[in-house]
Amino acid sequence: MLAALQAKLGGIDQGVFKAGTCLSGGVVGRGETCGALTGGLMAIGSEVGRERLEDVEQLRKARVPGTEMYLRFKEEVGDTLCAEIHKIKFGRTYHLYDPADLKAFHAAGGHGPDGCPTVCRSAARIAADIILRLQGNA
Repeated sequence: MLAALQAKLGGIDQGVFKAGTCLSGGVVGRGETCGALTGGLMAIGSEVGRERLEDVEQLRKARVPGTEMYLRFKEEVGDTLCAEIHKIKFGRTYHLYDPADLKAFHAAGGHGPDGCPTVCRSAARIAADIILRLQGNA
């Protein structure tokens, strides 16, 4: 997801992309917050985030587009938790850290055209829309 935004919009540091590696599967396959949503938030943060911990004003400013990302994603996808998105798409939750469940997830189409790629596409589109608007290009 970050790679698609990086390719289209630029400005997303390779280190940010690398830092997002463990977000897949709802944080290392544990079904927590969707990695595509988190990646979108990271991309937005790359554009408007603070550079110093003590910059509380920039934190407040960044929360506005971050909140928009969260709310739009939840509305479009149906939830923000990977495990709940599995239920919406496949009728059950898969524990992606479990090899048998990971295999079942793939067999159910988890990475097929109607699986996680659609969730990633939604997150990328929403994040790109917000970033383009922040850049004055929308």
